[in-house]
Amino acid sequence: MTDIDNKLIIGTAPDSWGVWFADDPKQTPWERFLDEVAEAGYKWIELGPYGYLPNDPSRLADELKARDLQVSAGTVFTAFHRGGHPGDAAFEEAWEPARRVAELTAAMGGEHIVVIPAMWRDDVTGEAVENEVLTPEQWDSLFKGHDELGRRLGEQFGLKQQFHSHADSHVLTQADIVRLLENTDAELLNLCLDTGHAEYGGASSVDLIRKYPERIGYLHLKQVDPDVLAKVRAENLTFAAANAAGVMTEPPGGLPDLREVIEAVEGLNRPIFGIVEQDMYPVAFDVPLPVARRTRNYLLSCGSRTRVS
Repeated sequence: MTDIDNKLIIGTAPDSWGVWFADDPKQTPWERFLDEVAEAGYKWIELGPYGYLPNDPSRLADELKARDLQVSAGTVFTAFHRGGHPGDAAFEEAWEPARRVAELTAAMGGEHIVVIPAMWRDDVTGEAVENEVLTPEQWDSLFKGHDELGRRLGEQFGLKQQFHSHADSHVLTQADIVRLLENTDAELLNLCLDTGHAEYGGASSVDLIRKYPERIGYLHLKQVDPDVLAKVRAENLTFAAANAAGVMTEPPGGLPDLREVIEAVEGLNRPIFGIVEQDMYPVAFDVPLPVARRTRNYLLSCGSRTRVS
């Protein structure tokens, strides 16, 4: 394998066009999203919320081919701390939608499933829906659930589970992330290291890359505004309020330093996706495209082996 094979492949996601839900009039229409992704110069996308893009594999394949786009991953949501064994209500509630997403992802040639844990505060209203801190038993349930999910995704669809730590979830800080890694099977779960959410939780992306290089399976590249983050911490704002205040900001204006992150990732000496996934819901339809162009150009300037394809 040559150096050029060991590249960081930059892509983007519906989130960067303000898409959080399968259907919402505040969101960029899916046709416009695909058109603008191609116009911005990207070649790889994520599926986003199941149902946002066409679910019919033949139609979606045609739409992607017409724009010279490919799928890197699908996204699913879990709450395995509430029940992580097959047969548990929480496991089965997660598995059925995960199965549908996995089926479509595999049909599109994707290799990854990004898995986001349930938030203890509602992602829209910010209302607390459960305790912020897990019990040891809940942690154990979470570990077992993700190992089983990773086993099913691999055995049934040939897909890799990439766990995404998230603001207002139970896996956010560096200690949380390390605890997850040390209690799950590396064959069944690795990290979708989201640099913005890691920074939000006080975790160091570069430190995680250096200490757990074999567990970095996928990346979401974004930054947080340090001034807004300071306000979030001082006032204990919900992620809903933080997002509305602009906590996720356009690179290179925030933290972490993505040049340092990309240098560390390129040092892994293997191919890996780095998907731009900037939280912008809701956003005016004319805002995302120029941001996407600038972000693409900036990220491509950060590394010697960073490409769009």
